[in-house]
Amino acid sequence: MYLEDIFGLKGKVAIVTGGRRGIGQVVACGLAKAGAEVVIFSRTLSGETVKMIIEEGGKAYDIAVDVTDEKGVDDAVAEVMKRSGHIDVVFNNAGICIHEDTLTATVEEWRKVIDVNLTGEYIVARAVGKAMIENKIHGSIINMASMSGTIVNIPQWQASYNASKAGVIHMTKSLAIEWADYGIRVNSLSPGYIATPMSEDTPRELKDAWMPLIPQHRMGKPEELIPAILYLACDASGYTTGSDVIVDGGYVSF
Repeated sequence: MYLEDIFGLKGKVAIVTGGRRGIGQVVACGLAKAGAEVVIFSRTLSGETVKMIIEEGGKAYDIAVDVTDEKGVDDAVAEVMKRSGHIDVVFNNAGICIHEDTLTATVEEWRKVIDVNLTGEYIVARAVGKAMIENKIHGSIINMASMSGTIVNIPQWQASYNASKAGVIHMTKSLAIEWADYGIRVNSLSPGYIATPMSEDTPRELKDAWMPLIPQHRMGKPEELIPAILYLACDASGYTTGSDVIVDGGYVSF
């Protein structure tokens, strides 16, 4: 019973951004199975994820919001507070990637990636952090980073993505220090190559180049991220803040 109490999320409310598909959808379902009421933030309503959670006996609803829209995010957070009464966990997951070398990519593409991956996560973390502080909630914010914030991926070129994720890691550490006195923990998750519907469109030659560089010689499954996220979300990680948890099959250590 003790383990269920500290590792479970019963009675907690968790926001997942970008929860319509891929990693966000899988994690949203995992948080719901751990007992949380899950709120999906996405640019378009994610009825499929909500339906999946409810059919499994969980609680969920969604709100249409663009994470780069500051007012929209503020309004969405206020709606969650009004509807659910509190926010305990955020998985700040929404993100994009453009594979293009620097001399070919446009500045507009750079700004788009930075705006979604870094500024968008900042906007969401800031809005939720403010709500937690005002309501004296000791919550957990989990920002989606990437092993690309630590290493430079090869052979694909993606300077904007790598820079955005390095920024997320350091932003996470900064917010963790700023909000420690309020009992708010801020950590980041850095996955390696994960097999998702989006990765199915990745050229075969890229995947063939990645495999020898992954000590486990395979891509990870979205479900393999759930334990790390549950740890960061639950009370068991009460003394963990400002950390970047890397789940990459050993790639960064290679």
